[in-house]
Amino acid sequence: MNPQDLPPSTPAEIPPEVVHTGLMARFRNYFLTGLVVAGPIAITFYLTWWFVTWVDGLVRPFVPIAYRPETYLPFGLPGSGLVIAVVALTLLGFLTANLIGRTLVDLGERLLGRIPAVRAIYRGVKQVFETLFSGKGSSFRRVGLVEFPSPGMWSIVLISQSPSVEISSRLPSNDEHISVFLPCAPNPTTGFFFYVPRSKILEIEMSAEDAATLIMSCGVVQPGSDPQKKIAALAATAQAARAASATNAATLQPAKVE
Repeated sequence: MNPQDLPPSTPAEIPPEVVHTGLMARFRNYFLTGLVVAGPIAITFYLTWWFVTWVDGLVRPFVPIAYRPETYLPFGLPGSGLVIAVVALTLLGFLTANLIGRTLVDLGERLLGRIPAVRAIYRGVKQVFETLFSGKGSSFRRVGLVEFPSPGMWSIVLISQSPSVEISSRLPSNDEHISVFLPCAPNPTTGFFFYVPRSKILEIEMSAEDAATLIMSCGVVQPGSDPQKKIAALAATAQAARAASATNAATLQPAKVE
């Protein structure tokens, strides 16, 4: 038999390369899973422990040594200062609710009101605490969208109160203004405060907590799909309304007579 009569030989099939993803891939997945589970818990416990120890450090110097738990125990009792602070504040609120306590508080406020430097600080801080913790105001409980920092870009703001008569009378526009706070990411405690016409604010159905979560995560953690769809719809509606207003303004311009 001639070699030419033999069937052409086919090259041997090379087995596909085996990707070794067994041990290392499982280690990586397990590590990331453990990090996702333990990370939030550890940070929460750390912040809670920091707050408790911070309050203990503030309250402990005012507690006599005879009433401190570590005087009778071989170890310190974390959280004792926090418990004392809560009891003291509750007792203070109870005493302030009656006539005698109210009289003493008014006397103290009159004394502070006579000190020029302290008076401005005390009144400002008191108004902030009354607004935030009274449970009656609506400051920073409503969330809106403002076109900032440039047209077509929308930022989340926390809606506050209307400006005072002195400020509103000096604003150039005749539209009703409202004060808003624009938190910065990822630290929502810093930001910008400004007055915006009420017609320029798009109020959305989102809680302040969800807005803070969205800002702190830089948009990674979305508080829900429905609010995001509403935000997009509101932004599209605002852009359409602005385009329609510009078209109507251009149409209503009188023609030049040569």
